[in-house]
Amino acid sequence: MMKRIVFAGMLSLVAAGSTFAADLPQAPPPRAPSVYIPAVVPVYNWGGVYIGINGGWGFGTAKWTGPLGVSGSVSDNGGLGGVTLGANFQSSAFVFGVEGDFDYSGINTGSSSTICAIIGTCQTGNNWLSTLRARAGFAMDRVLFYGTAGGVFGNAQTTLNGVSTTHTQAGWTAGLGIEGAFAENWTAKVEYLYANLGNASATGTCATVACGAPPAIPITVSTGLTDSLVRAGINYKFNF
Repeated sequence: MMKRIVFAGMLSLVAAGSTFAADLPQAPPPRAPSVYIPAVVPVYNWGGVYIGINGGWGFGTAKWTGPLGVSGSVSDNGGLGGVTLGANFQSSAFVFGVEGDFDYSGINTGSSSTICAIIGTCQTGNNWLSTLRARAGFAMDRVLFYGTAGGVFGNAQTTLNGVSTTHTQAGWTAGLGIEGAFAENWTAKVEYLYANLGNASATGTCATVACGAPPAIPITVSTGLTDSLVRAGINYKFNF
């Protein structure tokens, strides 16, 4: 009988302990270790329409070819500057676009060509240039490296023995450039273009002994114009 009483008491203590333990606040389950998520820096968006200004220096050669195939070349150089309009489209790090510009040009030659000494005096000038080009490049966030090619247009002013002739010429151009974004909507660029305006003709008279003159006789010469253009520019971009 005594054993039963002791055993019953032990069971009561166990049951009471279980009830007390159930009433205690439960410890929260262990948390998984936190995962570090680095901050994402926004990548610059090159897409958009932009307007800007540009300026620089042009230098090259005017090749004169006269009667009987006699030819000579003279160097030209001068400043240029104007306005730019373009648009970019970006896919991942690749940027594609189109750009046009219109510049005042002060690129002129002297009159020291060999042919000029033979037929009299001659000079070539240019007072405006315009290009329309495709651009394609690779962007490294705020820096864009690009190549460009397209058409170039301009006027060729040729003066032969005091008689001036002006032609609007069309040719081709190609080059390379680098552009950087220094603010959200502002970029600056430096580029090199090679421009070939083709051949322009000039008419005049020749009164030198080489032409069998006097008297003065009418002649026609051809002038080929090629120039290198080094320009810098600033653009303001309107985001798509």
